[in-house]
Parts: sequence; C-alpha cells; structure tokens
Amino acid sequence: MNTKKNNLVFYIALIICALICIWAVGFNQSFTAASSAMFTFFTTDFGWLYCAAMLAFVFFAVFIAFSKWGNIRLGEDQEKPEYSTLSWFAMLFGCGMGVGLVFWGVAEPLSFYLRPAAGITPSSPDAANFAVKAAYMHWGVSPWANYSVIGLALAYFGFRKKKKGMISTTLIPLIGEERAEGWLGTLVDILAVFATVAGIVTSLGLGVMQINSGLHMVLGLPSNITVQIIIIVLISVIYIWTAASGIEKGIKAISDVNLYLFVGLMTAAFLLGPKLEILNNLVGGVGSYLQDFIKDSVLINGYGDNQWTFDWRIFYWAWFIAWAPFVGVFIARISRGRTIREFILGVAIVPALTSIVWFSIFGSLGLHLAESGVLDDASLKAIAAAPETGLFLVLQHYPLTKLISIVSIVLLNTFFITSANSGTFVLSMLSSDGNMNPPKKKMLIWGVIQSLMAIGMMLAGGLKPLQTISLCAAFPFIFVMFAEMASLVIALKKERAGDPEHAGKDS
Repeated sequence: MNTKKNNLVFYIALIICALICIWAVGFNQSFTAASSAMFTFFTTDFGWLYCAAMLAFVFFAVFIAFSKWGNIRLGEDQEKPEYSTLSWFAMLFGCGMGVGLVFWGVAEPLSFYLRPAAGITPSSPDAANFAVKAAYMHWGVSPWANYSVIGLALAYFGFRKKKKGMISTTLIPLIGEERAEGWLGTLVDILAVFATVAGIVTSLGLGVMQINSGLHMVLGLPSNITVQIIIIVLISVIYIWTAASGIEKGIKAISDVNLYLFVGLMTAAFLLGPKLEILNNLVGGVGSYLQDFIKDSVLINGYGDNQWTFDWRIFYWAWFIAWAPFVGVFIARISRGRTIREFILGVAIVPALTSIVWFSIFGSLGLHLAESGVLDDASLKAIAAAPETGLFLVLQHYPLTKLISIVSIVLLNTFFITSANSGTFVLSMLSSDGNMNPPKKKMLIWGVIQSLMAIGMMLAGGLKPLQTISLCAAFPFIFVMFAEMASLVIALKKERAGDPEHAGKDS
C-alpha cells in the first residue's frame, strides 16, 4: 500500500470539504454566486462536450460488450460471480439511481409538461408526449453507460490485473505507473473523492426533504429544518452501521429489501393508476426514445433557444458524470467474476429498462391528472417549484393514498440508506489506497462527515450551490473517462495478443 499517497488523498479531500463547507455556510451568497457563474460557463461553453461525451460513452459500452473481448472475465478465467444476479442488481441499482427515481418520478414529467423545450406548446398532449420521452432519455441507457465506463475499467484492472481499486490505477496503460502513482494520479483520486462527497451530500439533503414532505402530508409532522436534521441523524446511524457491517451483511441485505419494496410499489401504482395510459406511454415512449436517441442525446442547437437543454439535459449529463466515480467504484467492487459482456448488459441495460418502467408508471400518474384537468396550472407550478412534494400530492388523487404514501416513505428511506452506505464504503476505499475492504474507522469518519455537511448545507440553504460546485469539479472527469476508455482498449488488446506482461492471470 502506498501510505504516502493514501494519506495525501484522505487529508487533502478532508481539507477541501472543510473549506467548501466554511465558504458555503459562512459566506453563502458568495458561494452561490461563484458556483452559479462557474456552472453557467461550463454548460454554455462546453454543453456540446457534455452531449458528445455521453453519446460516446453509450457507443463505447455497446462496442465493448459485443466485441471479441466480451467473454473476458473480471477475475480469474474460471471464477464465479461473487454475488447472485438478483443481489448484484439490487445493489448497483440502489447505489446508482434510487433516491432520484422516487424524487423525480412524478415531478420531472410534470415539470416538462408545464415548461417543455422550445417549439412545444406547454400543457398540451404534445408536451405530455415530450415529457415522457425526455424522462426516458435522462434515466435510460445514457447514465448507466456512463457509469459502466469507470466501473468496467476498475473491475478489469482490479480483479483481472490485481491492481488497486483507485481511479488513477485504470490509467496506467496510457500514462504509465509512475505518473499514476504521482501527482497526476493523486489529483484524479482527490477529485473523485470530492465529487463523491458533494454528490452524496446533495442527494442526502434532497432525500431528507422529500421524506419530511411525505411525513408531513401523511402523518402531519412539521416540515421544517429541525425535523429534517432529526431524520438525517437517525438515518445516518443506520447507513454508517450497514456500511461498517460490510457488503455481505449490511449493504447487500438492505439492498435486497429495497428491491422488493421498489417492485411492490411499482406494481401497486400500476394496478391503481391509469393502466392504458401507462402501457401506451411505455410502448410509444420507448419507440420515440429509440427512434430519436442520437438526436436527443445531443439536443443542442447552433442557433435558437437552448435554455431547456442547459437547464435539464446538460445539467443531468453533468450530474451523472459527477456521480460516475462513486457509482463506478461501487459497481466494480460488487462485480467480481462476471464477464465484460455480462457486466455491460447488467449495468447499462437492465437498470435503464427498470427506470423506464418506473417513469412510465409514475409519470403517467401525474400526466393523467394534468391532462384531465385535475391538476391545474397552480398545482403544476407548485410541484415544479417543490418537486419533493410531487409524489405525495399526486398520490392523494388515487385509491389507498395513505398506504401507498407510507410505502413510498419507507422506500425513500431504504434508497437513501443504500446510496449513503455505498458512498461511505466507496469514500473509504478511495481514501485507503483502493483497499477492497477498507477500515471501519474510515467508514465512520466519512459517514459522520457526510451527515454534518448535509446538515450544515441545509441550515445555510446551500444544497443547490453544493450540487452546482460538484458538477464543476467533475468536469475534468470527462477527459479522465476518455482516457480510461483508451487505457482499457490498450490493455484488452495486449491481453488478446498474448503479451505475457498483460496476461489474464498476473503472477
């Protein structure tokens, strides 16, 4: 273990997190203005790059999956998968999307319905169809292909080549081991830690706001910062404990429960909702999504209004790239023993299809009420302004409101915990020189830091600026991921060529 680099990544990441917190809490207006200005610069001047990169990640994932390298195993040649397929899927899905699906499942399509892209009449059937297709685009194959780039590189070099589980390690075939262990690799690993911390803290804050909103509507609990802090503290105890318990005992167990709740809630919502509209949106929406996939992936115009694209599509592409180090490290850690083809299909296709089904059901619940006039413009604007309320406001208009709302709150909590304990585990790995079973002390430290940052940011009203600054910090990962793609192809070519230095089983 490179103790010097290990400590450097850990302490510098801690210092950066502390400085960001002090800036955000003590000088919130300055922090908000600076983060907004930086993000406007990146989205306006480099929106084309975000769009091109996300499309490139999809093409690369498809190419690798169906290439001659698809049968190479992420581990020894005869090694079996470490976890069952169901548990594997439950963990990667809970880590990669969970809270976002529940948070945006109703609110996002309604936001697009109210304010669609330029050229589409708001609050019209065309806007409803656009809303469905746009939600599929944001939560479909693209983000998961993006996660698979880092995840596959880490799993291949970690389990096949017996390298450390660090982002910098995946660049060795391209930049050499000396640079990967030097300042350049250290910088990459520090950025990965910061992007992970900021992404998780933002998600914790948004998830807590929605849990509090649900408890307010269902049980009448106050919706305020005091209740939200109590929720953070209670859930933090659970996610730190499950992370410290290890993947098998803690993370896997709660991910399995989470998956059953997820499927159960989807099934109930389908049976209670507008079934014909759901099926029409599923089939027709998928058709439109596939037909226009390339055009919609790069929905940016040289002339005309790009505001919707900047506000939504490029924001999402930047957000998913920011999450790629965290999700990539975790899915790599749980994917030992699977083939490259199995990894890509499992990571990029299955969760994408599940997300599409989720949005076809919950998006239709809201759009049905909007199109039938049950939700007026004032209600739609209220949901767009406070998306954490959308799910519960819409559920009020369907049978078994209280029961479904309670199940939704429980699911929010389990998704919250699966994302946070996965993040805690990953942060501990990245700050322990890629140790696949990092020390519990590190997990406790990172778990507490995430909770304190979430509370501090919520008290300062700084969740949105923190999210924005994390997207700016993650901008360099576009180039890191391009480098990883090249590095992986170089290593795979050498393995197939029979280079003894890069044989499947390193001595």
